This record gives sequence, structure tokens and C-alpha cells, in this order.
Amino acid sequence: MTDTATRRFAPQTSVLDGKVVMITGGTGSFGRRFVGRALRNAKPRKLIVYSRDELKQSEMQEQLADAFPPETLQAMRFFIGDVRDRARLTLALRGVDVVIHAAALKQVPAAEYNPSEYIHTNVLGAENVVWASLTNRVGRVVALSTDKACNPINLYGATKLASDKTFVAANNLAGDIGTKFSVVRYGNVVGSRGSVVPLFRKMIDRGVTEFPITDPRMTRFWITLNQGVDFVLSSLEMMRGGEVFVPKIPSMKMPDLLEAMAPGSTMKVIGIRPGEKLHEIMISPDDARNTVDLGDRYVIEPAFAEYTRQSFAADGGKRVDDGFLYSSDVNEEWLDAAGLKAMLEA
Repeated sequence: MTDTATRRFAPQTSVLDGKVVMITGGTGSFGRRFVGRALRNAKPRKLIVYSRDELKQSEMQEQLADAFPPETLQAMRFFIGDVRDRARLTLALRGVDVVIHAAALKQVPAAEYNPSEYIHTNVLGAENVVWASLTNRVGRVVALSTDKACNPINLYGATKLASDKTFVAANNLAGDIGTKFSVVRYGNVVGSRGSVVPLFRKMIDRGVTEFPITDPRMTRFWITLNQGVDFVLSSLEMMRGGEVFVPKIPSMKMPDLLEAMAPGSTMKVIGIRPGEKLHEIMISPDDARNTVDLGDRYVIEPAFAEYTRQSFAADGGKRVDDGFLYSSDVNEEWLDAAGLKAMLEA
């Protein structure tokens, strides 16, 4: 196993220096880590958190006040708003240079039972971000996606695929406005809210010895929050508009994850939940013909003919083979117990 647990994606936080930056869904796990990194390592002119939960914003402000001196926090702004509200979003984006779009509904089973809510936030919300960004002549927009958007079988994945397509196609609308839109797609974030790792941790703390596993064959891609932030920042710097950036990250089998966290425990197989896959895919064979290997990541380039003149392949990137598949079950990199421990510590 390579040292994937502590891998960095060479972020250049200077891309934020002097800029007005807004992150939608900024009170979530990614948003909090992104804001902390930006305040420590960059010098944004303004850093705007846009979200709809006033309690989470209040809690985040308190946490930032404990972690940073008042002069550092002068750059912070908190806007209450929903990406479903195009008018409010358009007002909030006035004067913004960079948008990180992290707002989304994300729970797979909940999406199966509440499809319209996910469509309104994940699909129509993406369209609103595009429209408001073009209206305000924002310079760069990076949208966060998920491995579930590739060959989706669930409603959540389908909404994120629609979102990805919306951001990629938005580059055709920019014209003389010049706004660039790109997407980053990665797998499960270790320790993020609602994921299996904090669930197992709570059960371990309660002394539980039997843990639920949906299917022992299941595999997933894993990435840390820090790596996710690094990947977004580095993709923000290199983006040309229209790409889907995919990091090279390790896979792990769910029983191995459980054994690493709770050695000697037993599994209770509960069955796959509505909308779940056995294995996740980040690049399908149909994507392969537009995919370039950049060393630490892949980039799926848009199929639009006009993009070919700015292809990463012209700058030393290597096109992947026809039929290439980047799936969690056939990944070349795998986490063992030591690797998972390093990720959890990171």
C-alpha cells in the first residue's frame, strides 16, 4: 500500500489571496475545514459562508472565535440563504470572485423516499448557482460532487450527475462574461457527519461488539477532509473550465474497515439499503475516452469540440486506455488497518 493516508494534492492557497470567496453549504464538514484552512494559509479579502441553518452558523462563529484572533475573522461574513432561492443567491454573490459549491442533500436512503427535495436542492440549486454566478460575473466556480454521480442507480447520484452536467455545460453560456465552471468528484470522507466511521465510533464507545454491515462484499473509496480540501484548492488553481477532477485515492472493504476499528468484533449483515451499490465508480468506461491521467488525479474533460484546444493531454497529461474503469473494487490502491488508522488520525 502506498502512503495514501497522508497524501497531499499540492494546494496553492494563494489562489484565494485578495479574492472574495463564497462557499455554499459552508457550515457542513467540508465547509468548516475549508474555512479553517483558508483563514490559516490564505489571505482572502472576504470569506463568505452561505447556508440556511442559523444555529449551525452561530456555532461555527463561536468555534472560529475560539480558534482565530479577531483581526483574522474580519474577513468572515455569514449569509443565511438557500441555494433554492435564486434571488437571495444572486444578491449574496455580488462582488464574489470564487465560489465553492458544497451545498447539497446527501443521504442515499432519504433521497429514495424524498426525491423532490433532492431535485430542488441538488439540481435546481445547481442551476441557480450557475445563473447567479453568470449574473455577477464570478471568476471561478468549483462544484463538489460524489462518486455516486457516476453511473447512478439511486436518486441522490442522479441529482448529482444532473448537477455535474449543469456546471460543465455552463461554460458554454459564459461567453464574454468569462466565468469558468468545474467539478470535483471524490468518494467517502472519513469521519464526515452521517458516515459509517463516526457511527462505528459511537458504538465502540458504548461497548457494542456486534456491528451492522450492509453487505460483506461492499467496497468504497476513502478520502480525508484535509485531502478533500487540498484537492478542491489544487483543482481550483488548475481548472480551465468544464472538467471533472477525480483524485487517486484508496479503496477499502467494509469488513476490513470494521476489523481495523474494532478488532475481533462480529458483523451483523443487515442487507443493502435502498439505492446503495456494492461498489462505487468514479470513472466509467464511457468516460475513459475523455479522461486524462495527471499523476495524482484524473480529469474527465468535456466532450465539447471547442475544449480540445485546451486539453490537459497537450500539456503532458496521458490519456487513459479505452475501456478504463476506476471503480472501488478494481482499484490499484487499498487501505489496510494501518492506513485507515493514519487517515483517522489525519
